[in-house]
Order: sequence, then structure tokens, then C-alpha cells
Amino acid sequence: METVNTDGGPTLRINDKAPGFVGRSTSGEVALSNYRGQWLLFFSHPADFTSVCTSELIAFARAQERFSKLNCALLGLSVDSVYSHVAWLRDIDRTFNVKVAFPLIEDSAMVIAKAYGMLDTSSENSGTVRATYAIDPDGIIRAIVWYPMNIGRSVEELLRLVEALQTSDQKSALTPEGWKPGDALLEPASSSLGDAEKTAPGETWYHREQRS
Repeated sequence: METVNTDGGPTLRINDKAPGFVGRSTSGEVALSNYRGQWLLFFSHPADFTSVCTSELIAFARAQERFSKLNCALLGLSVDSVYSHVAWLRDIDRTFNVKVAFPLIEDSAMVIAKAYGMLDTSSENSGTVRATYAIDPDGIIRAIVWYPMNIGRSVEELLRLVEALQTSDQKSALTPEGWKPGDALLEPASSSLGDAEKTAPGETWYHREQRS
């Protein structure tokens, strides 16, 4: 049975297929299918010309090259018009000397926001929550991170998240708390008595570092 949110759209979960869309953006028309074959960080902003959103866009723009090295594209969205987006990005460039090169989609009809459950149902306006979706090259949602409208996201944490997801896939391993590239990985918990008895001194069957 499909879970439905209060706006009538489906509630997305990790490992769901990301809903497809086509939208107008500051880089022309974009479609989710354009990003098949690479990772995508898709995130919403409550509104243009707001302080927290501006700080986030600046941070994302400055980190874009680092995301690119992970084969991860950036794609933003808000319910404001593309004309508002363009004016906002031009002002960010003039004021902070930061060019936002990734697309920012307009979603005035809130079609995409509703499909992804991005609307803040506690808000008195059409502002979206700070929703972030890490989507893998096959178009599958691998992580969902939500912040309230008044709290800014950590771009450094989102970079870590994408690299942790990729490393976990590549190494068939788990990443422990606070994992960073170069740190030890963990093996899945032993599922048999024989495997559990192979643990090294100082380890347990449910917490073992992966050996190269």
C-alpha cells in the first residue's frame, strides 16, 4: 500500500525510484532523465532572496567542483519563477562574487514539489522545506535529508554523504559514525556462528572493521 502525504502525493522513501520531471531552469529546460548515469544531489529552497537560502547557494557553488569529482551533479528548485531565480543569481554574483553554475528550477505550480513531498505543511505560504535527495546513477533515491525552513544545511555533510554512499557500494561495506574518506570501513554483522567465531581480538561479531 502506498503511503500518501497531506498534500495528496506519495511519500518517498529511500530506495524508491525518483519521480521523473521536466522543468524550466536558469540553464534552460532540464529533465531528471538528463542525469541518468551519474549521481545527483537534488535540493529545494523555501524562497529566493532569503538569507539562509543565499548562504546555501553560495556554499553549493563553491563546492560544485568537489561534487563533480564524485560524478555528482547539483540541481536546485524553488517555487519562485525562473525570472526571480535569474535576478537572485545575478545579485549573488555581484554582491558575493560567486557564480552559481548549476541549474535552479522554477516550480511555480508546485508540481515537482508535491511529487517529492517538499512542501512545508506547517507554513502559511507555499515555501518548501530544505529537502535534499541523493539520487544514484540508476535514478534511485539513496538518501533523504530534510531541514526546517529556518536552519541551513551543511554542504560538507552532504559531500560526505555522497562519498559514503559511493564507497559503501564500491567496497560492499558499511561506513561508521562520522566516516570520512580514508577511514576504516565496517563489515556487515556476521550472520552465522562460523563467521562470528572468526572475529579478531578486540572485535565483536556485530562490529568488525573491513580488511583489505
